Amino acid sequence: MTRWTRRLLIGAIAILVPALAGCEAGLDAPTLEFHQASFGTSTIFDGISIDNVFVLGPALGSTLPAGGQAGVFLALQTPNSDQLTSISAPGTASSVQLGNGPIALSPNTLVDLGGPSPLITLNGLTKALNGGEAVSLVLHFATAGSVTIMVPVEPAANEFATYSPPPTPTASASPSVSPSPSSSGSGSATVSASPSVTP
Repeated sequence: MTRWTRRLLIGAIAILVPALAGCEAGLDAPTLEFHQASFGTSTIFDGISIDNVFVLGPALGSTLPAGGQAGVFLALQTPNSDQLTSISAPGTASSVQLGNGPIALSPNTLVDLGGPSPLITLNGLTKALNGGEAVSLVLHFATAGSVTIMVPVEPAANEFATYSPPPTPTASASPSVSPSPSSSGSGSATVSASPSVTP
């Protein structure tokens, strides 16, 4: 290779390297945009964006026992009005509680249920859960219908170390007194204790 050819080759490399490295450069380059880290499952169903869905599992080295609870986290956005009416977790939980009831979805409005406190709870786990596994959730929408997705069980560590587990239900007795007067003028009272579950 002659000295002239070697100089041409070096010059070509000197021009190509910055050009190749700058393919994504510019004021609107993807590398300049903020991208939220995603650990859960994301999908689009009938126009509804279902993002970062995951179940919060136990701390590292431990297990959520059968019969217990687990929090579900996600974000939703739709171009049209809809409603998340319920969620079921076949093979994982006997029931799923949606905060105070169905969740309304307004057009192009983000509904962020991403924590750190869960608004969706798996109740009565039918099996023990460990971090790193996946479970099936079925999301039921009023208009769009139902979609089944597999979501990860994330351990309560690292990014999720500060996330809260669902509140544990506590049973408390609330006595009620109901007087029942008799014809003889002497009143008798019946006291009954009715337990109430407070989440």
